[in-house]
Amino acid sequence: MKLTFYGAARTVTGSRHLLEVNGTRILLDCGLVQGRRSESYSANVRLPFEAASIDLMILSHAHIDHSGNIPNLVKNGFRGDIICTPATRDLCATMLLDSAHIQERDVEFVNKKRRKKGEPPVEPIYTQEDALKALEYFISQGYGRRRQIAPGIHLTFKDAGHMLGSAITVLEIADADLGREYVFVFSGDLGQNGLPIIRDPELIERADVLILESTYGDREHGAMVGSEKRLEQIINETVKRGGSVIMPAFAVGRTQQIVVSLHRLYEQGDIPRMPIYVDSPLAVNTTGVFKLHPECYDEETRRFMLQPGNTDPFGFDMLTYIQSLEESKRLNFEHTPCIIISASGMAEFGRVLHHLKNRIEDERNTVLITGWQAPHTLGRRLVEKAPRVHIFGDEYPLRARVEVLDGFSGHADRSDLLHWVGAMQQRPRRTFLVHGELAPATALKQALHETYQMQVDIPEIGQQFSIETL
Repeated sequence: MKLTFYGAARTVTGSRHLLEVNGTRILLDCGLVQGRRSESYSANVRLPFEAASIDLMILSHAHIDHSGNIPNLVKNGFRGDIICTPATRDLCATMLLDSAHIQERDVEFVNKKRRKKGEPPVEPIYTQEDALKALEYFISQGYGRRRQIAPGIHLTFKDAGHMLGSAITVLEIADADLGREYVFVFSGDLGQNGLPIIRDPELIERADVLILESTYGDREHGAMVGSEKRLEQIINETVKRGGSVIMPAFAVGRTQQIVVSLHRLYEQGDIPRMPIYVDSPLAVNTTGVFKLHPECYDEETRRFMLQPGNTDPFGFDMLTYIQSLEESKRLNFEHTPCIIISASGMAEFGRVLHHLKNRIEDERNTVLITGWQAPHTLGRRLVEKAPRVHIFGDEYPLRARVEVLDGFSGHADRSDLLHWVGAMQQRPRRTFLVHGELAPATALKQALHETYQMQVDIPEIGQQFSIETL
């Protein structure tokens, strides 16, 4: 068995891992690399392997850093199955088209500048037509349904508790070269216990080889209950100042979690009656997908839905989903306190930039960050409270308050990760930490070694491991 790590190695974006066993080449995820435009464009366009040589792909979940380069994979010759949960397939139908639209729009903007400089135009990483073609290769497999996907390889999905449809990949492998059977597990992104809407991550009985995420391997989140209380405080303090709350939020997962929490706070009378807007076409569309998959909801959400008037956890009388650009622009003239939830989650593109531009200089307002922010993004500069930030090429003084709520993170923290591994009856003999910057990955490696005496590697981009004995 060979493992090659082509993405999300000592970084958080661009998840791509290649498993080769029994003559079958299986790609685990095919995500977009995110970061500086010039660097990420090159890394995304040029796949580090021959796409046509991949036999099949397993997709852990729909987030773009895990799924976003699938259209490029198909464009370059991949013709195998893309296996994922039903909810992930439905989310990708919306998200990959949206991503393609962004690629096309960004290239138009870049090419205008290149024409002025006399430089040749560039092509988008992929188009909406490429995204539609890629969707033809998706096939669904539900949680807990074991089936053979290749000679000597059986796949079972377990709930990862990270977002709607997210899955832990469990492969039971009869390795012809090793002459033995073992269990290979790819955690994907593991969620933390107690997140709104979705179930907690399922525990795994056994893993001989484990690929484990390490995003928050060096820190702890606040409790979800405490985060909702802090959300309540931030909103009420902002309203007393006469300001509004702007939340850059990931359109898939985070937006829906925040909406459910706001719904609960509103129903309990903990926040004032005020307009709440979700201003993201992608968030509006994916919320529709969330409504199609109540089988993924946790018991708390199901009980909440059974209460009179709460059949829709994603809708209540003060909440408005913004569809058109004209409606979005009119929010710039909203002078009374309000809450605006808008994409992108790292404030790199999308409608949230307009809302930040119009409100970031007013000290009455609050910018509320609820997720991890990649280096070199506007979201990271806001978290670091840079005195001045650039939006659409113009510089603005940061006078609005900036608050960070880690408790809404869709990722397990250090304790969650250690608990998840510790619950295994048979722990892995080889573990590889991915999807984390070097500092948190190193901290988690040390904790796993000290707590469970595990052999742990932190692979580099392009590094290959040949596992000949277990």
